[in-house]
Amino acid sequence: MKQLPITRETEQKLFFHNYARLPIAVSHGEGVWLVGDDGTRYLDMLSGIGVNALGYGDKRLVAAIGDQAAKLIHASNLFMMQPQFELAAKLLELSGLSKVFFANSGTEAIEAAIKMARKWAGQSGDQHKKEVLSLSNCFHGRTYGALSLTAKAKYSDGFEPLLPETGMITFNDIADLETKVSAKTAAVFIEVVQGEGGIHRISQPFIDRLKELRQQYNFLIVADEIQAGCGRTGTFFSYSPLNADPDLVCLAKPLGGGLPLSAVIGSEKVADVLSYGNHGTTFGGNPVACAAGIAMINAIDEDKLMENASAIGSYIHEKLQLLAAKHPQILEIRQYGLMIGITVDKEAKYYVEQALQKGVLVNATSVNVIRLLPPLCITREEAQKCINTLDEIFSEERAG
Repeated sequence: MKQLPITRETEQKLFFHNYARLPIAVSHGEGVWLVGDDGTRYLDMLSGIGVNALGYGDKRLVAAIGDQAAKLIHASNLFMMQPQFELAAKLLELSGLSKVFFANSGTEAIEAAIKMARKWAGQSGDQHKKEVLSLSNCFHGRTYGALSLTAKAKYSDGFEPLLPETGMITFNDIADLETKVSAKTAAVFIEVVQGEGGIHRISQPFIDRLKELRQQYNFLIVADEIQAGCGRTGTFFSYSPLNADPDLVCLAKPLGGGLPLSAVIGSEKVADVLSYGNHGTTFGGNPVACAAGIAMINAIDEDKLMENASAIGSYIHEKLQLLAAKHPQILEIRQYGLMIGITVDKEAKYYVEQALQKGVLVNATSVNVIRLLPPLCITREEAQKCINTLDEIFSEERAG
């Protein structure tokens, strides 16, 4: 078959038009750099939308994938497989929780958590305890249950009706929290740091009150750690510094080292909620993906990447504060480790386009927020290149 040209025109002919792809074709990656098929190098401050925690070409990750692929690529969950066992044990050790379910993507983890929450609530004997709540400005995924918990209309318009008995609590609004939760509530889903929503963190008073209300009404707290987890904020779980004490935790994105893998981790409270046949997946917990996940977690520990996320994150924050003092286009900086949002005074896609022309990959979220999610292995020098590029863009914009 004749090789097709990798162009925008070919892409439009082949695929549904649901992705606004960047006008570059990548051939490979090196560290924190992506390389186009024309040899152009791009500093990747996006890391596959927060997936590539180790950057590109990590030899330990490549070796783990190759070794496991040579042994067994797939067998299904009809069998017990060593990589699954080892990764599950690591996640339980890191979280202090009791049970693991593996799936393939973040949205599948959210769907599983919704099902677990409703089944757990049904076991209480109260048939009215079915309500699942989330927070305004959130993003939990695009399948129907996850979409029903996602706040922004742009994701759900045209796909109604959504899952019944779901609702929204205003982010960080304790009074609204107290109004919305009740004996009917089965679960409250939270992103401790909202990624797609523009890098906003839940307040400690909100978390504390949520835990008190859980005690009063007996519902589950479900922590969506899909983007903020696996070390990105400087701790393995972003909820740890706030002592959120979730009953269920959803992980994905970097968990499989770039391969499709997600997990739901549950406390003793929900340890027995699923029985044989209640829920399942053909590919979830694939042995190659789990082997990659083990290598990824080991590398985070060996290379002290959580410490690096904190240190380089602090360095970037300091430099961004200097940029904000210099450039009035910058309205606010929100940052937790290497999860960074820069609010600007216009649509952020302008800056995405300008940065791309200068060889730096960033993206836009929440309309006017420049989002940076670099690999956790980024160096100070590489971070400085991003800062210099943003400085150039803001300066050129003002001069023009």
